[in-house]
Amino acid sequence: MRLWLNRDGTVSVRDQLRTQIALSILCGELTAGQRLPSTRDLARRYGIHANTASATYRQLESQGWLEFRHGSGVFVRGSRPNAAAAAEWKAHLAPTQAVDRLLANFLTIARKLPASEALIRSRLRLWLNQEPPSRWLVVEPEPELRRILVFELKASMKLPVSGCSLDDLALPKAVDGALTVSLPNRAESVRSRLSADVPFHTVLVHPVGPSLESYLPVREGALIGIVSRWKEFHRIAQVMLTAGGVPPASLLIRDAAGPGWRRGLTQASALVCDAATEPLLPKNIRIIAYRLISQASIAQFQQIESTLEREILIPVVPSIEPPVL
Repeated sequence: MRLWLNRDGTVSVRDQLRTQIALSILCGELTAGQRLPSTRDLARRYGIHANTASATYRQLESQGWLEFRHGSGVFVRGSRPNAAAAAEWKAHLAPTQAVDRLLANFLTIARKLPASEALIRSRLRLWLNQEPPSRWLVVEPEPELRRILVFELKASMKLPVSGCSLDDLALPKAVDGALTVSLPNRAESVRSRLSADVPFHTVLVHPVGPSLESYLPVREGALIGIVSRWKEFHRIAQVMLTAGGVPPASLLIRDAAGPGWRRGLTQASALVCDAATEPLLPKNIRIIAYRLISQASIAQFQQIESTLEREILIPVVPSIEPPVL
């Protein structure tokens, strides 16, 4: 785990630690179940007070990022995958023989229920007649963050992409035909609101450090703009740039949703922005656009689309006879 710390006092060391550890978990640099340095080791390694390290870990624990295991240490919190959803999606992509075994097991269990053959057939037909996934749905409570995630996915996906809040999931047909996605820190809340038959995936976040590292250090006196409609982007960029040695006085922060936000931007040497804001910025200034979604997640979602495309356009001919219904 690599951390940048700046002790000039404008951004607290605790906030720098908290932000960077959370980002490392989001982007997959720290994985579920991974053990973190003890508070004493963290304090010694980065020259900070042990109380600061301890308070940071406790805050991250309360926010659901970390967990303390008595006698073992501090670990990245893990989440168990939804077994029903995983089994459903695996069966959807499995070879014909595996599907036949699944159907045989289903019939064996279903015929032991107090249900007629007609009811079993009608319910099976209902499920079989459902349309395959035809769109991506980003579930994110924060509107501006949701807008950025939708923008990035639209640039890479063939299927339509839209977004909704957690509350919107309760609306009729909100997830019909949708491949739902969310950030890892929202996964538990989103999954609990979805039925087991709705495909769900988490989005890994691109590491922040490597995105900025090639631009640092900034030459003395240079003005760096931070531009976004998402307020948390301002805070994260400010923390990371400050930790990287950029003087706070050299940062020009602009809310792209506010009036006159373009004022003064042409005086900046470079502009740090999110992907959705990039098209709105002047073209004669160096733009450092940070992509939230990692290339690994983009590749995974494109593979899912390719699989769906093949299944829809090229029907699979069974190699053995399915059970008779």
